[in-house]
Amino acid sequence: MVCAIEGVMIMVGLLGLFAGLALLIWLALRGVNIIFASVICSVVIIATNALPLADSLNQSYAFGDLGAFTFAGRFFLLFAAGAIFGRIMGESHAATSIAMALVRSLGAHRALWITVLSCALLTYGGVVVFVVIFAMYPLGLRLLKEADIPKRLFCGALALGAGTFTLTALPGTPSIHNVIPTLKLGTDLFAAPLLGVFGGAVMFILGMIYLERERVKAKAAGEGFVAGPLDTIPDLQSIEKDLPHPALALTPLLLVIGTILAPRLLSLSGAGGDIALVQFANSQSILWPSIALLFASLVALILFPAVRRQSLQVLGNGTQDAIMPLMATSAVIGFGGVVAKTAGFYEFTQAIVAADMPPLLSMFTASSIVSGITGSSSGGLQIFMATLADSYVAMGIDPQELHRLSAMASGGFDSLPHCGAVIAMLTITGLTHKEAYKDVGVVTVIVPVVATLLTVGLAMLT
Repeated sequence: MVCAIEGVMIMVGLLGLFAGLALLIWLALRGVNIIFASVICSVVIIATNALPLADSLNQSYAFGDLGAFTFAGRFFLLFAAGAIFGRIMGESHAATSIAMALVRSLGAHRALWITVLSCALLTYGGVVVFVVIFAMYPLGLRLLKEADIPKRLFCGALALGAGTFTLTALPGTPSIHNVIPTLKLGTDLFAAPLLGVFGGAVMFILGMIYLERERVKAKAAGEGFVAGPLDTIPDLQSIEKDLPHPALALTPLLLVIGTILAPRLLSLSGAGGDIALVQFANSQSILWPSIALLFASLVALILFPAVRRQSLQVLGNGTQDAIMPLMATSAVIGFGGVVAKTAGFYEFTQAIVAADMPPLLSMFTASSIVSGITGSSSGGLQIFMATLADSYVAMGIDPQELHRLSAMASGGFDSLPHCGAVIAMLTITGLTHKEAYKDVGVVTVIVPVVATLLTVGLAMLT
């Protein structure tokens, strides 16, 4: 009788777990605020798994190791620094200057290439993804009209440039996805650089092949650009009048990467081993990238008159820009913290770890699925690092490889239709899942998964 009751409780818990996940996806697809949705779905899982209500909400969801506010407190400065930097690059027109330089080099008909490369430069330099989308959208509309390219492909280009290889694959980026593994594994932002460059190159090449193929197909089918009812299309000539020189516009981005890279180069050369600042930088995987972004922001304020005159307001607005992305990500992680306390999640993780497959493939599967469950690469990666990373290190996976490959794996199934970043991008561009998700899904799910599997294969061969 006791065993039967326990079996029923386990079954109810599993059903509740799936119900909570399905409800989160359903609410996200309908545009319900992700913070509210995460709380409701957490309560469903708590109730069906007989978890203690107070402890689950106060600790597992809010303040535990995987709590929403624990994450928010730990990463607030990095989010704020990235958003401030993005706001300055946007309002100073430096981001537009970089894009316009690409227009002059490649031609407006290469709108998709320009969008991908511009977004990649900005996100690799530390600009928050949401800010990049806002900064690129007006100029992108003009380029799309010039080249007569459908808006759905612009969404794909935005997603490829801002949300794939520069966030999870390329070494050195100050993205949160590259920072999270350093806290658990003791690695730095340049972990497994060759694997990262290989994986990033595969993502870029496959993504551009797909987008260009779709552009040609759209042209042959007579599908072109159609502006939305709220779209305002700027004039390219009027934009160019007040832009800073492209070299000046690139300076803050180069400064971010250079500041992050300098301590590592000094350490490798042996010249900086005894310098206190170098030791500090190498030991602060969150604070040092934040300092690099803030330092570049101050330099940008000096360089660009458009923001210099209202510097305090721009800094304040940039800080405000960080709040919603930070809280949305934190809420998903809080939901994952509740999920991680269920018996079903424990059984799932144990089954994957014990599965008869190579450790790197097992790791890829675990990181991918957890990120898919949460609809967040950063949330899934945080949960993976907290619950599974030690098991894979114990299997003999090199921490450098685990850092890079788990980060890349987290950036695949996270972009399923309930992903908050996908929903935000479609909202900004005025498109629906039906209109644009196929292209976004190919470049943010299929392409990263293929690239990561190829990189895993390369790591297994070397």
